[in-house]
Amino acid sequence: MKFATTALSALAISLAAAPTPAFADGHGAHGSTEAEALTAEDAKAWVEEVEADLNSFSKTYSHVSWLNQTNLNHDSNSLAAQFGAEFTLKTVNYANEAAKYARIEGLDAETARKLDMLRNGIVMPAPSRDGAAAELSEIATKLGSDYGQGRGTLNGEEINGSDIEAEMGNIERTPAELAEMWESWHNNVGAPMRGDYAKMVGIANDGAKELGFNDLGAMWRSNYDMDPDAFAAETERMWQEVKPLYVALHTYVRRKLNEKHGDDVQPATGTIRADLLGNMWAQEWGNIYPLVAPEGAGDIGYDLTELIAEKELDAIGMTKVGEQFFSSLGFEPLPETFWERSQFVKPRDREVVCHASAWNIDNIDDLRIKMCIKPNADDFITIHHELGHNYYQRAYNQQDLLHLTGANDGFHEAIGDMIALSITPEYLVQIDMLKPEQVPNADKDIGLLLRQAMDKVAFLPFGLLVDRYRWSLFDGSTDMANANAAWTDLRTEYQGIVPPVERSEENFDAGAKYHIPGNVPYTRYFLARILQFQFFKAACDTAGWEGPLHRCSIYGNEEVGTNLNAMLEMGASKPWPDALEAFTGERQMSGKAMVEYFAPLMDWLEEQNEGQEAGW
Repeated sequence: MKFATTALSALAISLAAAPTPAFADGHGAHGSTEAEALTAEDAKAWVEEVEADLNSFSKTYSHVSWLNQTNLNHDSNSLAAQFGAEFTLKTVNYANEAAKYARIEGLDAETARKLDMLRNGIVMPAPSRDGAAAELSEIATKLGSDYGQGRGTLNGEEINGSDIEAEMGNIERTPAELAEMWESWHNNVGAPMRGDYAKMVGIANDGAKELGFNDLGAMWRSNYDMDPDAFAAETERMWQEVKPLYVALHTYVRRKLNEKHGDDVQPATGTIRADLLGNMWAQEWGNIYPLVAPEGAGDIGYDLTELIAEKELDAIGMTKVGEQFFSSLGFEPLPETFWERSQFVKPRDREVVCHASAWNIDNIDDLRIKMCIKPNADDFITIHHELGHNYYQRAYNQQDLLHLTGANDGFHEAIGDMIALSITPEYLVQIDMLKPEQVPNADKDIGLLLRQAMDKVAFLPFGLLVDRYRWSLFDGSTDMANANAAWTDLRTEYQGIVPPVERSEENFDAGAKYHIPGNVPYTRYFLARILQFQFFKAACDTAGWEGPLHRCSIYGNEEVGTNLNAMLEMGASKPWPDALEAFTGERQMSGKAMVEYFAPLMDWLEEQNEGQEAGW
C-alpha cells in the first residue's frame, strides 16, 4: 500500500510522513549565517552539499529500517530509533537553514524550488524560542501514544482500536451496538486530546511563521508548486466534478439503510447516521456492500482466489505475474536482487511488519517489496499495486535526491492504484488465468462498479475535509472553542453524515481519526483517488480501447509503457503539471475520468433513486 518512506528516496515525502516535530537550533551544512552575507551561488552549493549528505545517510538508514521491519527485536528497534532521531535532527536543521537561504535575491529557479522542498517538508515545525521544541515534541509523542492505546466498548466490554474497527464493519451488529462503539471510541480517544491539540496547533503555527508562511496550513499547501490558496481552490473544483456521483451513491445507500433499519434509526431523507456505514469514520463503505448489493450481483462468473489456486501460484509466482504486466508494457525486468532480498511471505522464525510496502534501498535499483503474501485475490491485486511503486522508483532513479519521489504526494499512490484498476476480466484472459467464456456479462458490471464505488467514491469527501478542517484551525477561521461543532458541520456539509448521538464542545471527534493526532497531511489521499482514474483513462486512450472504461486492459501495449515512463522518470524534477501532461496530455488534475469510469453505475443509480430526495 505504501512505498517505503524510511528509505529516504523522497525527502519531502519522508518528512511529511514523519510524526516527529521539527525545531530550530541554528546548525546546518554551513552553520548559521545571515542571508545578507550569502549569495545565490552559496545557496546552490549548500543545496548540493545537503543532497550529498542525505543521499549518503539514506542508504545506511534504509538498510537499518529494512532490517528492523523484517526482524523486529530489541536491537533492531534500538538501531531504527537511533537513525530516526539522527534523520529528524538533520532534516530539521536543513529546513531552518533553507528558510534563510530562500531569502537570498537572484536564486535560480531550481535552487529556489529545492529550498522550498527542504523548507516545506516538515509537518509540525516549532519556533526557536526556548522550550517550544521540547513542548511540541512532548505533546506530539503523547497524542500518538494516547491514540495507540485508545479503547472503546462493545456491550460494555473494553475493546481495542484494531478490534473495534473490525467490528464496526460487522453487518450483524445492531444499531445500538454500533452507536456504543462509535460514541465510546470518540469519547475515550478524541475528547482527552482537545487541550493538547490546541496547544500543539499554536506552537506549530508559530514555527511555520518563522519559516516564512502565513500559517501551518499555508505551509502544507505550499508543497504543490502553486499558490496555497489556488491549490485549495483546485481541490474544491475537483470535488465539484465528482460530487454528483457521490450524492447519487449517498441517496441510494441511505434508502437501503432505511429499508434495513427503519425510520427510527435511519430516516429516508436527509443525512446518514455515521455509524451505519461500516467504518468508524464513514470514510469507506465497502463493508456494508452486502446490504446494498443489486440482486444477483454476488456472482460475477469467476473467483480470482480460485483461479490463483487452479494455477498453483505461490507468492513468487503471483509476483512474477505482476512483473509480467510491466514487462508487457516494455519495462525492463526486475533485478535479480529483487527476488533475492524481498520479503514475500511471513517468516516462521521471527516477528516482522507485514503491512505491504515497496522499497528502493540504494535509490538506484535495489528494489524490494515487503509483504506477507497469501494466495488470494486481495494480495494478487496488492502485488500489482506495490510493483507500481517499484517501477516508479526505478524510473526516476537518475534524478537528484530531492527529486526522487512522485510529482506530488498523490502521484505515487495513484500509480499503484491505476495498475490495480487494470486487473480486469479482459486482463485475466490475456494472461491465461480466465477463459474467454468465463468473462462476466455486462449485467454483472453494476455490482462490480457499485462495490468499487462504496470505497473509492465514498472516500472522496472525507479525503478532502480532513485537511480542510485543520487548515481552518491553523488560519484561525475556526476557533478551538467551536472545534467540535466545526468538525461535525464540515462532515455534514461534505459527507452528508451526522453523529449517532449528541455531541458538545467537551468532545474532540476529529482526534478519533489517527491522521489528526498523528499529524499526517491527508489531501494526498484525495488526490490519489482522483488521479488514478485520470491516469487509467489516459492509458486506455493511448491503447485505443473502445469499450467501457472499466473493462479496459492495457496489457501488452508498449506505447502506453513509453508514455507512462515519460512521466515516471521525471520524478519530482518538474512541477507536477509538467509530469501530468507528459502522460495524460493535460495540465490540470480532473475528476472527469472517474465520472466516466462510473458512468454506467451513475445511470443505474439515477434509475434506482427516481422519486427519492437527493442529497441532504
